[in-house]
Amino acid sequence: MSISRQNLSVIIVSFKSDKVIHDCIRSIDSEIEIIVIDNSNNKDFKEIIEKKYENVRCILSEQNIGMGAGNNLGIKNTNKDFALILNPDVTLEINAFEEIIKASNTIDNFGLMAPISSNLEYPNYKADNPDTINPFKVKSIDGYAMLLNLKKLRQIKDFNFFDENFFLYLENDDLCKRLEKNNQNIYIVPKSKINHLGGEAVDSKYESEIEFSRNWHWMWSKFYFNKKHYGFFIATIKVLNNLISAQFKFFYYLIFFNSYKRKIYQMRLSGLFNSMIGKKSFYRPKLDDQ
Repeated sequence: MSISRQNLSVIIVSFKSDKVIHDCIRSIDSEIEIIVIDNSNNKDFKEIIEKKYENVRCILSEQNIGMGAGNNLGIKNTNKDFALILNPDVTLEINAFEEIIKASNTIDNFGLMAPISSNLEYPNYKADNPDTINPFKVKSIDGYAMLLNLKKLRQIKDFNFFDENFFLYLENDDLCKRLEKNNQNIYIVPKSKINHLGGEAVDSKYESEIEFSRNWHWMWSKFYFNKKHYGFFIATIKVLNNLISAQFKFFYYLIFFNSYKRKIYQMRLSGLFNSMIGKKSFYRPKLDDQ
C-alpha cells in the first residue's frame, strides 16, 4: 500500500517545546493530520496549538511518560495506515513528503522508512554504501524522524511498537532491532530531507536540569538495551569503559570544585547503577514550573 496525505498521521511528542514546535508544524503539509502528545500536561499549550492549526490535535499526558510511551499514545490515537514520528525540533524541507510518497510506490515491502538528515556530518542512519538517489536499506535509523507502516506492523503477533521501559534514548534502536527480527525492511529515502536542530526540543531555560536527565537516561538505556538483546554479561562488558570513566571524572570534578560537571557524572553513575540492579527508569527532570 502506498502512502498518501489522507492515510498518514504525524506524531510529535513535546515537552516544554513551545519555542521550536511551531516551525516543525509549519513545515508539514496542512492536509496531514498531526497528533501532538504533550508530556508537560500544559492546558494553555493545548488550547493555543489547536486554535492556531486546524490539522493539529493535542493530547495531554497526565505525567511525563517519555518518548516511547508518548509515541505509543499517539499511535493508539490514530486510525491511519502510516505514522511519521517527529521530534519537535525537526523541520521538513520542501517536497520531503512528496519524495516519501514516491518511494512508497516503488517499495513493495517495508516496516519502517525515514527521510534523510540534511546534516551530512551527523547522518540519521548507518550504511557502508548509501545511495544518493534511490531508497536504500539500513539496519537502524535515529528516532527523531521515522515513518511506521502501521497497517503492516499491526499484523505481527504480539508486536509492541515502542518499549515503554525506555524513557529517553535507544527506544528507536530497540524498535529497529525487533523489526529486523520480524523480517521487516527499513529504508532511508535520500531525496526526502529534514533538518534537525539536535538537543533543542526543550526550552533552553531548562538546559541544566535537562542535561542531567539526559546523562542519567543515556546510561540507564544503554545498559538496559544491551541486557535486553545480548544478556547481562555482554551488557556489563559494553558499559565497563563508561563506568570507569564516569567514576574517574566524578572524583576529578569533586576535587576541583566543579559542581556542574560533578553532577553530570554523578547522574551517569546513578543511571547505570539503577539499570544494572534492575530498577525501572524512574528519574524525571525537576523543573520549577512543573
